[in-house]
Amino acid sequence: MSSDAVTVAGVRVPDTKLAREADELVRDTTSELIYHHSRRVFFFGALQGRNRDLSYDPELLYVGALFHDLGLNERFHDSGRRFEVDSADEARRFLTARGVPEDSVRRVWTAIALHTTPGVPEFLEPEVALVTAGVEYDVLGIGFDDVAQSDRADIVSLHPRPDFKRRILEAFTYGVAPKPETTFGNVKADVLAHYVPGFERGDFVRTILDSQWEQ
Repeated sequence: MSSDAVTVAGVRVPDTKLAREADELVRDTTSELIYHHSRRVFFFGALQGRNRDLSYDPELLYVGALFHDLGLNERFHDSGRRFEVDSADEARRFLTARGVPEDSVRRVWTAIALHTTPGVPEFLEPEVALVTAGVEYDVLGIGFDDVAQSDRADIVSLHPRPDFKRRILEAFTYGVAPKPETTFGNVKADVLAHYVPGFERGDFVRTILDSQWEQ
C-alpha cells in the first residue's frame, strides 16, 4: 500500500517524500495489523480535526499516526521504557535525520508519547490532540458517531480490521508483557491484568504509603 495521492473520506494522505519514506519504513518494520491500524488512526484523526475545526499539519499528523505503535515491536522488549516512548523516539530519529525543524519533531514526539494518556492531549497542539483522537476512535470507539457511516466504511474498506479487537489486545500484550514495570499508572496495566497470569499491577496508594518517608 503506497501513500501516494490516496484520498479517502475527503482526507488526502500527504504526497511528500517524508510521508512516503515514513510509510515505507513503518510498513516494512511492523505487522500488517499495526500498519492498517496506524493508517486508520491518521484518517480518523483527520476527520476529527475537521469536526473540531482544528488547523493541523497533515504531514506531522501522518508521521505521528504511523509511528505511534512502533514501540510494540520485539526489538524494544528490553528497552525498559514505555512502548509509547520507544515509538516517539523512533519518530524523532526519523524526523531529525531528515532535517525536520525541532518544533515539528517535538509535536510528533509528544503526540506519540501521550497517545495513551487520556485527558491531556486534547489541550495541546492539534497534531498531538488528533493522534490521540484517531487512536481513541479506532481502538475504543470514542466519538463513534462523529464520523459518517459512509466515511467509516470507506476507510475500513481500504484498511480492513478483521478480528481487530482481539488482535490489537494480543499486540499490546506481546509488546508490553516483557516489561510489565512500564505499565505503572497507565492503561496497559489493564491489558496485562487480563492476559498475563500472575501479573500484579502497581498500586499508587501503596507506593506512597510504603515509601521510605516517615510521614
